[in-house]
Amino acid sequence: MGIERTRLRWNGWGWIDAPDVLGDKAAAVWDWMGKTMGLDPLPNTPPTPLDGIALPEIRISGAVQDALTRMLDRQRVKTDAFERGLHARGRSYHDALWLRAGRIASAPDAVVYPETAEETLAVLELAAEHNVAIVPFGGGSSVVGGVTAECAPGQAGVITVDTTRMDKVIEVDRHALVARVQAGIYGPALEKALQSEGVTLGHYPQSFEFSTLGGWIAPRSAGHQSNKYGTAEQWLVSARLATLQGLWSTEGFPGSAAGPQLRDVVAGSEGTLGIITDAEIKIHPVPEVKDYRGFVFPDFEQAVEALRELMQSGVPNAMVRLSDKSETFFLNAVDTGGGGEGPAQFCLMLVGIEGDKTTVEYGLARTKDILKARGGIHMGESLGEHWYKGRFETPYLRDPMMDRGVGVDTLETCARWSNVLAVQQAGVTAIVNALSANAAASGARGIVMSHLSHSYVDGSSLYFTFAFPRALDREVDQWLAVKRAASDAIVSAGGTISHHHGVGTDHLPWLAPEKGPVGMTALRAIKRQLDPAGILNPGKLL
Repeated sequence: MGIERTRLRWNGWGWIDAPDVLGDKAAAVWDWMGKTMGLDPLPNTPPTPLDGIALPEIRISGAVQDALTRMLDRQRVKTDAFERGLHARGRSYHDALWLRAGRIASAPDAVVYPETAEETLAVLELAAEHNVAIVPFGGGSSVVGGVTAECAPGQAGVITVDTTRMDKVIEVDRHALVARVQAGIYGPALEKALQSEGVTLGHYPQSFEFSTLGGWIAPRSAGHQSNKYGTAEQWLVSARLATLQGLWSTEGFPGSAAGPQLRDVVAGSEGTLGIITDAEIKIHPVPEVKDYRGFVFPDFEQAVEALRELMQSGVPNAMVRLSDKSETFFLNAVDTGGGGEGPAQFCLMLVGIEGDKTTVEYGLARTKDILKARGGIHMGESLGEHWYKGRFETPYLRDPMMDRGVGVDTLETCARWSNVLAVQQAGVTAIVNALSANAAASGARGIVMSHLSHSYVDGSSLYFTFAFPRALDREVDQWLAVKRAASDAIVSAGGTISHHHGVGTDHLPWLAPEKGPVGMTALRAIKRQLDPAGILNPGKLL
């Protein structure tokens, strides 16, 4: 049932027995990275072990603990150090700084594992009765502070509700291509169950192996192949939530003009209105063919124009990912064991097309024509196949980088084609300047990269990755300075504060200006109605 928690790193990414993504290239990569970042040799900065950390005292009363045990049974109410540490925060770089340092000021007082919507509702009602905060938790892969185990001032503690025992595919409707699924199911288990029926959701975010259906819906997640299969808000048909007003099921019609569709409030609610217990989702026949291949462009601006034309042509594709020269260089250096100085002399574009044989052949032919006309050079299938094979391994680089004094974080946004380049340039410049102003030491420097993905007719998401030597005596302040500078620059240039990571705590300062005062008033009114006690995921989103 789900994933055995003890197999996971409590303070890092993925399995304790993690795959070795560098292999015999490791020594060369670390040597290259240290020289490139002006921090040679790289320092040794291991994490603090869990048995060396004093977790906060448990605040909830014995009466509440006893009531939870009667409600769920003792095996589904956890108060041990491992469960509390694992559920203390999400998996962002910011989270990792605190967890690895052993500075866990906030940890859940208990972690509970309901198996039904009714049990989830009972936990909420008990928490409201005793003024205890509730933090919903699926895979815990939030990178914006969305699952930090915090309570509001005056509340009597916090209970984390782990949904991963709600992991069943309830129904698959092949005629309507809709499935009803419990929200705590992990990505691999969901796809295994669906594909046994000949269908797929097609949602493969970077966190796919360690994230859940509810965790995709709550922040409006996007998967690698969102160009074909849609983002969470696009494939969500309806949802059921446990709220403090009772169980709530949203509409699920193929189309309806019966007022605003309230399912749109659920996607992006981040656990502040209720806990998603199950959902209806759009599904698709398993594609007959998956074709992934690479193209290179001598110029990023030229490649952006090619991507725009491709998206506006109507040619079917599942994914187009365009890396700038810095990202192309970095990925190649890690893959080959380093060497040389960046940036690369070209930009890499990966294109994926999925569907029946005729559709893929047509899409590929038209794609080649459009990209060639804009200066793209077709590099064949090897680059695409290489990316596809290792697409979930990249996050495993972060922990060994942090073991060597190197930080790595990401930011993402979305903008219209008319200003996507301005947003990209503003973001890169802000990150470069902020890293320089907050450098770990004289001569230390970061690597700032960006790529476009999750594209639309009118624009594209834009993703920034930056790796840098950590200022070990002020690493949280260093991160905050870069985060604020980059976010301010992105918003000022006309980008959204988040395309698919959500708001959590990290993006709160930029949400209200984006929504406007009337919009924020409406959101707060919904929150007050569904959560009058204010116990659901306090401090997040609102």
